Amino acid sequence: MKHEDIIRKMTMEEKAAFLSGKNVWQSRNIDRLEIDSIFCADGPHGVRKQAGAGDHLGLNASLPATCFPTAAAVANSWDEELAEEIGRALGEEASSQEVNVLLGPGLNIKRSPLCGRNFEYFSEDPLLSGKMAAAYVRGIQSQGVYACPKHFAVNSQERLRMSVDSVLDERTLREIYLEAFEIAVKEGGAKAIMSSYNAVNGVYANENKHLLQEILRSDWKFDGIVITDWGGSNSHVKGVAAGSNLEMPAPGLGSARELLAAVENGTLTIEELDSCVDDLLDAVLDLTAGQKKGKKSFDVKLHHELARKASQESIVLLKNDDNLLPLDSGCNVAVIGDFAFIPRYQGAGSSIVNPISLETMETVIKDAPINLVGCSKGYKRNGKEDEELKKEALALAAKADAVLYCFGLDELSESEGQDRSHLEIPGSQISLLKALAGVNPNIIGVLSAGSVIEMPWQSCCKSILHGYLGGQAGASAMVRVITGEVNPSGRLAESYPMELSDTPSYQYFPGKERCAEYREGIFVGYRYYSTAGIAVRYPFGFGLSYTTFSYSDLQVSENGVRFTITNQGSRDGREVAQLYVSGPGGRIFRPEKELKGFIKVPLKAGESRTVEISFDDKTFRYWNTGTDRFEVESGDYTISIGASAEDIRLSEIITLVGTTDVQPYTPEKMKSYYSGKVADVSSDEFESLLGHPIPSGKWSGELEINDAFCQMYYAKSRLARLVYRILNGLKNRSEAKGKPDLNLLFIYSMPFRGIAKMTNGVVSMEMAQGMVLIVNGHFLKGMKQVIGGFFSNAKENKAYEKRLSGK
Repeated sequence: MKHEDIIRKMTMEEKAAFLSGKNVWQSRNIDRLEIDSIFCADGPHGVRKQAGAGDHLGLNASLPATCFPTAAAVANSWDEELAEEIGRALGEEASSQEVNVLLGPGLNIKRSPLCGRNFEYFSEDPLLSGKMAAAYVRGIQSQGVYACPKHFAVNSQERLRMSVDSVLDERTLREIYLEAFEIAVKEGGAKAIMSSYNAVNGVYANENKHLLQEILRSDWKFDGIVITDWGGSNSHVKGVAAGSNLEMPAPGLGSARELLAAVENGTLTIEELDSCVDDLLDAVLDLTAGQKKGKKSFDVKLHHELARKASQESIVLLKNDDNLLPLDSGCNVAVIGDFAFIPRYQGAGSSIVNPISLETMETVIKDAPINLVGCSKGYKRNGKEDEELKKEALALAAKADAVLYCFGLDELSESEGQDRSHLEIPGSQISLLKALAGVNPNIIGVLSAGSVIEMPWQSCCKSILHGYLGGQAGASAMVRVITGEVNPSGRLAESYPMELSDTPSYQYFPGKERCAEYREGIFVGYRYYSTAGIAVRYPFGFGLSYTTFSYSDLQVSENGVRFTITNQGSRDGREVAQLYVSGPGGRIFRPEKELKGFIKVPLKAGESRTVEISFDDKTFRYWNTGTDRFEVESGDYTISIGASAEDIRLSEIITLVGTTDVQPYTPEKMKSYYSGKVADVSSDEFESLLGHPIPSGKWSGELEINDAFCQMYYAKSRLARLVYRILNGLKNRSEAKGKPDLNLLFIYSMPFRGIAKMTNGVVSMEMAQGMVLIVNGHFLKGMKQVIGGFFSNAKENKAYEKRLSGK
């Protein structure tokens, strides 16, 4: 142990209490031994430190901070240097606010475009996600602040996220859902990891020894701390036994008492307890020492400029018929759309940043080198069509040479706490777009959305610019691209299907009842579309430029590739060259191609540059469930260089000698996986992939401690069903107002155990169990347990506090 001298001085009560938070955002300090607390804050795209005392869910107002573009936007930059620069800025701001651990970046894989939190994640591809996350981590931690990549692992849906069981095979787990975390740990040097709410193959992530011990600490050599998601601890004893160090936010001393009892009865060893204490002590001492050297302020203007740079490097030009863009300086332009006045620049949920400043298109367009003929709202972003607004917009469009139409997903469409039910933009916005196209053929669609949308209306737009959620400086970044001051260089980090039913997880997402079955396996995103031959609207890696690039002279060696890119146009630009690998066919099923490297190359007009992309330990590997390790298959591999997953420019074959002859699969039992057509995988095939029977996931007739409040429609108690109807009514009314109630959404999907984990010790687990009895129709027995538990919990907490204080 690193801190055996301190641990020897700690009482058992101090050790046990140390492993849980003392309030919403802080770890527990032990003044007797001069052990300070550390402060955690949300921060995937900006520091969100709550002003004053944190509320019980940690979702209320926060101190002003720079709001950078969300991860879904920055991933489109494919620029690791930019990501690291953003990370340094986030670290500076965290340090200036005395935040020790920044809870991000989020790098869960975008299994389905319906996941309500996709705006906070990077990509459908683990390599791109991991490389961008590792860069953020390096930047954040360069400032003496720990980054905390999340949510580890297989957290792909918001529905029942605190209780659902993600059921998947080991190969899919390793190759798709863990690789990004592996890169963040090995290449980024992440010093903290946040465990996810959900279970993985029947075991909650925070107490999953396969995840936390065998993979994270043993395979990847992670030596940092594991922090639970807020309220994400199921059994604190099992969590500590698995190597989870800090239970957050503030479960009170009930969890500590559970640890002491477990040590006494032998279900937890003193060595396991001390090991977790030692790791957490190491982090606390490191962070508190570093805080004294940390920055007390930051350059607000410089960070705003960085937010603008991040946004403009991430904007994707999807369409540009007749080279309508960039606009000429003498062009008469109309700006139409509510988003031009009230921008959508970030998502909804725990990541909401209180921006230091916020630009709007309506304001910044006035300084652009074009002739502005006027601005009009045109529609109500999530309401019914407004004929007066529509009439005003059409009249304005008729006066212009070109129309900038600002539209996209509204606040209700994507939010933490709930998944989307469709991929459509609100109808009032599309109705106006179609009408505008009838008045003016030069429509430039300016999209704001954090995740994939269906685009059957794209023919109404001559040009389309997608800004995703561009942060506080997104408006000026977009104007710079529109006017040609900046040449767009963003490339899509996710595929855009023709329609929702084309997606590989369409039949399986979200998980039904207690289980989410990942039947599509490794065929996520472009891996599926390319292999199954499904046409997409816009492929992974796609993006246009105001110039053109050519590729030539591919050379492949055992260490990597070398090739030349030429800017053939008259404008300076940046190209994202992508390396894809196609493995041998037959014995081991594989996607048609997989991203294995990329590079973003700046090129002046007419310039050529020879670049290199190296192979690494992940380039040719696959997880072999027969040998229980990564292996390389013998055979011919196609090495391809492309401008997107569907625009391959160069390719060459390389032959490799494999590392094993063990065949993990029986092909005739898994025909869907060998064809890649996984949209309708049978239960027999999925069981062949899993190697065991599919868990039923069905309710047994009574609700349990890990079932959520929103499942009380199953309750036997009339009172519980009434509470459910009230909760559901409040949720529906908040949605009708056009803005999600985040606190309500959190409570709606909280399992009963969460009451004991989120109330700072007021409610014990015994009381939560009593509430479950009431819900299941055992009113008197349940009330007796709740009331008795209240008094015994208060008494035991008081006694514990006394022992901690040494009185």
